[in-house]
Amino acid sequence: MAEENLAKTFNEYNAPFARMMGVKMTFVAKDRIEGELEVTNDHCTVPATLHCGAIMALGDNMGGIGAFLNLPEGALTSTVESKTNFLRPIPVGQTVKAVATPINIGRTLQVWKTEIFREDGKLAAIVTQTQIVTRPND
Repeated sequence: MAEENLAKTFNEYNAPFARMMGVKMTFVAKDRIEGELEVTNDHCTVPATLHCGAIMALGDNMGGIGAFLNLPEGALTSTVESKTNFLRPIPVGQTVKAVATPINIGRTLQVWKTEIFREDGKLAAIVTQTQIVTRPND
């Protein structure tokens, strides 16, 4: 049986910052998160390419959703470490695709990798982040 795609739910209830950026989820499941971002002038640095902070924010949102979906009942998550490799510029006007997959789903830490692709299919950035899992009484 195929896993339910929760993209519609996350587009409706995604984090306010991700909605403000224009992140659109296309596939959301516990072991794979996919989303898109249309690069506008508001996302860019000089020259007209996607700002590194926007790339990091996109990756953080993707990994955070993955971590959230894998939390035990009543637990919370927060990013405790993030590393980004910037490989290629992404010009204004393109729609980037982000794909997040788990590297490790542990009891207290999760590690997620988000690959960000340009429209030509070339890998533009890799965001690796660590999410802590906390419980209300921690």
